[in-house]
Amino acid sequence: MQTINRKQTRQIKLGQILIGGGAPVSIQSMLSVPTRDVQAALSQILELEEAGCQIVRFAVTGEEDLRAIKTLKQSARVSLVADIHFDYKLALGAIEAGVDGLRINPGNIGSREKVEAVVKAASQREIPIRIGVNGGSLPKHLLQKYGVSPQAMVEAALEHVQILESLNFEAIKISVKASSLPLTLESYRALSDRVSYPLHLGITEAGTLLSGSVKSAMALGILLAEGIGDTIRVSLTADPVREVHVARQILQNLELRKGLNIVSCPTCGRTRVNLFRLAEEVEKALQSHAELPLTIAVMGCAVNGPGEAREADFGIAGGEGEGLIFARGEIIKKVPEDQLVHELLKLIEEYAQSL
Repeated sequence: MQTINRKQTRQIKLGQILIGGGAPVSIQSMLSVPTRDVQAALSQILELEEAGCQIVRFAVTGEEDLRAIKTLKQSARVSLVADIHFDYKLALGAIEAGVDGLRINPGNIGSREKVEAVVKAASQREIPIRIGVNGGSLPKHLLQKYGVSPQAMVEAALEHVQILESLNFEAIKISVKASSLPLTLESYRALSDRVSYPLHLGITEAGTLLSGSVKSAMALGILLAEGIGDTIRVSLTADPVREVHVARQILQNLELRKGLNIVSCPTCGRTRVNLFRLAEEVEKALQSHAELPLTIAVMGCAVNGPGEAREADFGIAGGEGEGLIFARGEIIKKVPEDQLVHELLKLIEEYAQSL
């Protein structure tokens, strides 16, 4: 089986997370609540942690957000990134408060002296900076020269990179996101050819849960399969926890990350159980076991369920008001339909405790 040959990039450290240089592709998300609402922010960070998120970004728009950072740092186990635009003092304040990383564009936070102040503070604390280029907000001079294009995206990123490099700062990661899938693909490919910095992948303004997940899976899947990308965020108009779930599925399906894999059949005329409900119950119940390297099958009928899913570690196959519990193709027991999920979970819990 052919494995993905990932491009070797420079490695940076974001809190306790290594990015680039062959480190595993990490998963990011962003708070959808105001940072200054400490209890809401902490609650969402905890939910993201439990879902498997490793890096959480949040907006810093004023002093109230800055004051919240110390409290968030005290409780969070994930790495925290402050997202800042225009005001270099907010960047300095976030560094002082203990953030693990910054998302800024050096060209839009003011004079060179202001940029130097931020870079000096980031260097002293060993805090990396992400340069984030967005297809919807490209500089006017590049739009006039190239229009909305991969050339404009890459040149915008390189202009910001050059500012940091001129200050001998190289703890950099870069993103060139657009809402257009083709533009995003070509921009990242071109940027990957030009730099060795680690790349943060994403589609911006991807859309709602279904459409955004499809578009993001296509873009990120294609790029990761080509060896491009060191950390990812799936941007959805939905609960940020869903972003993490989708990101995990992308990485697991590319075999870039091990974890729980739930397979289920699409149903047919032989199905005599409510397979939609069963599959959803299993998926929801196993969210806390997302790191387990198991394949769990939820099949619609007992005729071919264990056979078709013989590669699964554990599974259920429905029948007429009852169903089978099986492990690696071997039938273990027959139970009533309303006990199928319970009995399956018992097996998985026993396995988890044996590790």
